[in-house]
Amino acid sequence: MDSNELLKQYDLEERITALPNDMRREETRFVIRHVPLALRTGFRNGFISYSRLGEGAVEPAIDEQIRYFDDLGVGFEWKVYSHDTPPDLRQRLVARGFEVEDAEAIMALVLSEAPPLLLAPVSHDVRRLDDPDLLDDVMAVQREVWQRDRPGQAGYLRDTMIQQPDLITVYAAYDGNQPVAAAWLYCDGRSPFASLWGGSTIASHRKRGFYTALLAVRAQEAIRRGARFLTIDASPMSRPIVARFGFLHLTTAYACNWRPVGGDRRNSSQ
Repeated sequence: MDSNELLKQYDLEERITALPNDMRREETRFVIRHVPLALRTGFRNGFISYSRLGEGAVEPAIDEQIRYFDDLGVGFEWKVYSHDTPPDLRQRLVARGFEVEDAEAIMALVLSEAPPLLLAPVSHDVRRLDDPDLLDDVMAVQREVWQRDRPGQAGYLRDTMIQQPDLITVYAAYDGNQPVAAAWLYCDGRSPFASLWGGSTIASHRKRGFYTALLAVRAQEAIRRGARFLTIDASPMSRPIVARFGFLHLTTAYACNWRPVGGDRRNSSQ
């Protein structure tokens, strides 16, 4: 499957028909949006997963989404992809006060074409964490790598592990008893795509195979779960690593964040 065909499949399964477990999906005349079931308390605010706008629809669509989420009192993320229309959508959101995060490369692997290294037994000490109390190890890695606490992320992982344990699979890699890398796999069983999240390795243990080990265990888990494709929103650090394993670059995504009225839009990134 070439990258263009894979992108069409990605748009359909991961953007148009996706049903996140903690969201209510709403299809409007302009966009497909997702609203948190537990307003103000969830890991995520709302988000726009898909839009395909003609020139005259852009400003009305923006107005409608701002008004809708402001009325709910929650922020939202409008994820804009480089192949979306119109091509200046991201710039027009910025002009309206949205904060844009760094670009992420949307990469995908056809699992039937996974290289042997991803399918081989892993020699590193990688542990599947089934006990939510062990999430402290994961968050310790995240905190050291990203230099900030992420209580919402920890809450989301904990709640999901307790309430829907088949939805995500969390892993940590250890050097002795020290957690040095962590990541998780999202696989809801409805989509042919499974997705990679959270992959992080502390600086002192990079280039020692921990990231690759976490990638391999998650690819193998995705295959066991019946997924056909594996996708990642890759940072500049991750992109060359996954590319070496056959991940194709499908498109580039930009998270454009809006905070509700009264929020500080200077810090609107989630």
